[in-house]
Amino acid sequence: MARAATTSDAFNAVAEPQRRRILVLLKGRERPVNELTRALRITQPRTSKHLRVLREVGLVRVRGSGQQRLYGLDARGLQPLHEWVIGFEQYWNENFDRLNEYVKKLQQKEPADGSRS
Repeated sequence: MARAATTSDAFNAVAEPQRRRILVLLKGRERPVNELTRALRITQPRTSKHLRVLREVGLVRVRGSGQQRLYGLDARGLQPLHEWVIGFEQYWNENFDRLNEYVKKLQQKEPADGSRS
């Protein structure tokens, strides 16, 4: 089966490391493309391409401010990712609970003075 285009959903879009870096940079505030380009150390056309993909899947919004276009994080687009990750929370909680029980059993078997026989 062919892989879905990177613009089809948030999962594919954030699979690319530079796009994840862009999201982190935009987490704090809106930024113009030239500032993102400097921070990423890639060309402006490459930065714009990544921003386009992120905009198309709803992770980034853009607004005009004078002659600049400012890009900002649209966290609503992260909802499908969040819901997918949350699905694993029960799995991890159960594993940590089992580990905690195992450690308690080990502690009960140790002598009170900490010496081993």
